[in-house]
Amino acid sequence: MTQEAATWTVKRLLEWTSGYFGARGLDAPRLSAELLLAHVLEVPRIRLYTDFERPVLEPALSQFRELVKRAGKHEPIAYLTGKAHFFSLELEVGPGVLIPRPETETLVENVLQFVRHATGFESPRVLDLCTGSGCIAAAIAQQLKTAVVVAVELSDAAIAYAKRNFEKLGLAERITLLQGDLFEPLDQLVDRQPFDLIVSNPPYIASAVIPTLDENVRNYEPMEALDGGEDGLDVHRRILAAAPAHLSDNGRLFLEIAYDQGETALELARNAPGLTDARILKDFGGRDRVLAMRKA
Repeated sequence: MTQEAATWTVKRLLEWTSGYFGARGLDAPRLSAELLLAHVLEVPRIRLYTDFERPVLEPALSQFRELVKRAGKHEPIAYLTGKAHFFSLELEVGPGVLIPRPETETLVENVLQFVRHATGFESPRVLDLCTGSGCIAAAIAQQLKTAVVVAVELSDAAIAYAKRNFEKLGLAERITLLQGDLFEPLDQLVDRQPFDLIVSNPPYIASAVIPTLDENVRNYEPMEALDGGEDGLDVHRRILAAAPAHLSDNGRLFLEIAYDQGETALELARNAPGLTDARILKDFGGRDRVLAMRKA
């Protein structure tokens, strides 16, 4: 983006930046340009379309140029803006925490549909393992006002984001946030009752696949939230083994998986002592996305 005598308007900036991002292989170049410019101008993205001829002046122009330069090197747009949206919630994200994906909304949607149609789950105790930014726990707590939610995260960086997100969303009083490895920190709870629902989006990318991921993922997002071991299901195995001891009678377990892990995950679940009725739930694109089961 070179200095020119002509004024940089919103429309001109979006057109130039979309082309620049497209040439560098960024996903959704137009959307990326809009998100960055809306962030710099501190306006809703829809406002850009009513302000097409608005001049973008200094210092906003220099700030935008710097963000465009970083995005051109495949730094995630969500990290540059510090925001990600999930289930109608705006979450703070940045280096050290996994950026929430639309696919994970499938897990939340299935949990909500189950609770709304099942009996005995009117005020469920919910455990969210590997909470990351807190997106799953926050969405469930917001949608299920009577739920008691516990969220667990191991990473120092990620748990700091989750804490701030719960506070900003007004959910800090309703979600207990614990730091530790999966079920281990539950010993800190005063209320040791089992959980009606255990949910998790664990790392599930096979180690050999990591080098093939897009640059903005493999070079920036935390590896511990991505790498699931040789077949991508190492953490799932640990959760399956320990979950029955922490589930209430007839309690449910929902785990996110990769689109190509359905058969393997189903076999693991069917061989897991203390669990039954394993099935695979599809995402909005018709791909395998969630492994669901109940306590035997």
